[in-house]
Amino acid sequence: MPLHFRKIVKFGPIRLNLGRKGLSSWTAKIGRWSWNSRTRRQNVDLPGPFSWRSK
Repeated sequence: MPLHFRKIVKFGPIRLNLGRKGLSSWTAKIGRWSWNSRTRRQNVDLPGPFSWRSK
């Protein structure tokens, strides 16, 4: 089983996801809404165990 390097650096509502080759993606999270630069998806956390994700 290979080992993978992953590091997350937080700057307020922005999270930088760092991998072995550098910056792999970034995420903006404001309240219950978030957006990921790699998948280009929006997520909204709903009450309880539910969430909504765009395609």
